[in-house]
Amino acid sequence: MSLISPRTRRRTTARFLAAAMTASSLLLVTACAGSEAEAGTGDAEYGTLDVNLSWIKNAEFAGEYFADANGYYTEEGFSELNLIAGGPGGTSTETMLLSGGALVGTSSPMGVAPVIVEEDAPLKIIGTTYQKNPFVIISLDGNPITAPEDLEGQRIGVQAGVNETLFDALLEINGIDAGAVEKVPVQYDPQPLVNGDVDGFFGYLTNEVLTLELAGHATAVLPFADNGLPFVAESFVTTDESIATRREELKSFLRATLRGWKDAVGDAEESARLAVEVYGADLNLDMAKEKMQAEEQNTKLVVTEETEANGLFTISDSLIEENLSILKLAGYDLAAEDVFDMSLLAEVYEENPELK
Repeated sequence: MSLISPRTRRRTTARFLAAAMTASSLLLVTACAGSEAEAGTGDAEYGTLDVNLSWIKNAEFAGEYFADANGYYTEEGFSELNLIAGGPGGTSTETMLLSGGALVGTSSPMGVAPVIVEEDAPLKIIGTTYQKNPFVIISLDGNPITAPEDLEGQRIGVQAGVNETLFDALLEINGIDAGAVEKVPVQYDPQPLVNGDVDGFFGYLTNEVLTLELAGHATAVLPFADNGLPFVAESFVTTDESIATRREELKSFLRATLRGWKDAVGDAEESARLAVEVYGADLNLDMAKEKMQAEEQNTKLVVTEETEANGLFTISDSLIEENLSILKLAGYDLAAEDVFDMSLLAEVYEENPELK
């Protein structure tokens, strides 16, 4: 029996973009009356806030759930929140933004770079939830793979697309001969690792690792972020046009979402409950796994020394340069201004220092 459903956390490239581009406009309605926000304008009137998620509605997006449940989006002038699920059958953030179907969405530099390069897409990252990406090579405790050199002579299950590109980059940046590793095509279910068909499996620290452990399998991990690929993830992406014409609306989104994530990092149990019982109620999520996911992402991915100093969602200049170096390694030679626009978040913190 499979441990989890197949995952399709794939990002948009040129060959997928054209088929998915459909015209869609945001519904503009009068915002519900709400009390003035702690850090908001209190008088803005926006319509529905459409946010495209990179994955299903699990604890990965706990901050957005808190911001909605606690009324922060309403206080910022949004009439309602429409979270558009990604994952199997979902539309990628890049496609949704370019088609006009969402104001903002979550992705990563590795997700937006191919579309920027191949389609000249006007997309920018304006902040990030995860300071470190959650990608890992998972192995079982009996044959642990915890260092890049441990990959040599092993069979590693890797999904096609972006994941394969990232795995190749992991080998290259660590000086591992690709011929010394057997790359085995797999889907997103780690069952091949349990069956012994592979020795290692490309997965998520906050997903497949936890699923395996809850099923009774002791695991070891080789984190990409600690071995030469420290790129950010679950980043907030929008279009250049929205930055130019809906700047205050985007800042309202950032303010409300910041408040939500400040709540989420302090309450893993409620993060899990909101995912299981409210926002992902139709997904049959496991409460124990969702709580573990919230705890893992809070302590290892969301909160770091940099966010303690500079605030959540920030991306330091040095981290931006590291991300650009990784993109170049993957074949996308871009400048900071091609991918990132941190000016909105800087304004939010300047205008609302209490949010730090």
